[in-house]
Amino acid sequence: MTGSAALLKEWNPRHFKLGVEGGVAHVTLARPEKKNPLTFESYAELVQLFRLAAGDTGVKAFVLGGEGGNFCSGGDVFEIIGPLLEKDAKGLLAFTQMTGDLVKAMRACPQPIIAAVDGICAGAGAILAMASDLRIGTPGAKVAFLFNRVGLAGCDMGACAMLPRIIGLGRASELLFLGRSMSGEEGLGWGFFNRLAAPEALQEMASVLAREIAAGPSFAHGMTKKMLTMEWAMALDAAIDAEAVAQALCMQTEDFARAYRAFAAREKPVFQGN
Repeated sequence: MTGSAALLKEWNPRHFKLGVEGGVAHVTLARPEKKNPLTFESYAELVQLFRLAAGDTGVKAFVLGGEGGNFCSGGDVFEIIGPLLEKDAKGLLAFTQMTGDLVKAMRACPQPIIAAVDGICAGAGAILAMASDLRIGTPGAKVAFLFNRVGLAGCDMGACAMLPRIIGLGRASELLFLGRSMSGEEGLGWGFFNRLAAPEALQEMASVLAREIAAGPSFAHGMTKKMLTMEWAMALDAAIDAEAVAQALCMQTEDFARAYRAFAAREKPVFQGN
């Protein structure tokens, strides 16, 4: 991962909260009075955030969450849904492509993203959690891909590609056809959540996990994330060949040499991302 060490730390977004400490960037959706919905502006700014992240060597991992006991209620009904009714086909396509750009930016940024999900996680909010690399939930989390509830298809922002890979085709089909909520316990059992935490412990658990990731070899983590996405469309032989190239690149990093020297000295390696 190449670039500057302070791009995000010096950036002041307008439509969410951003704090960077110890290599971890905390992104917090902060409209708790409306359960943290997205707007045209917050979509665009989140795209900008994750695109900038690729050039920030100081950020090693993200924690994405929401204020007020909820994650994200999806697109704001009055600030997004209403105005969409006034758009023509060209304007509607521009919007749906822009929302898809957010998922593309999340998957393309090299840093692992941890979603800390409590309460309502619906519509585009469920997509944000889905597009993250790891998800920590609470027993009270309610994840709903409720596009059909507003007369839309479940194929939104990559849901039909990604969700079956996380929880399986049958379970994904159920959620996308019914638009029903998936509970925290159900999400854990289905593999959507990596683990559950009590609401008061959610942010700390996510932060601890992010710090553990941030202490690892960030170039190698970025390569792992890239290959996890690329290999969806590969046959096994092609995937093995691609991984051989990826791993050979990682073997040229100083972090690989640091790990060897630390092992030889019976010490814990201190990775620096190069």
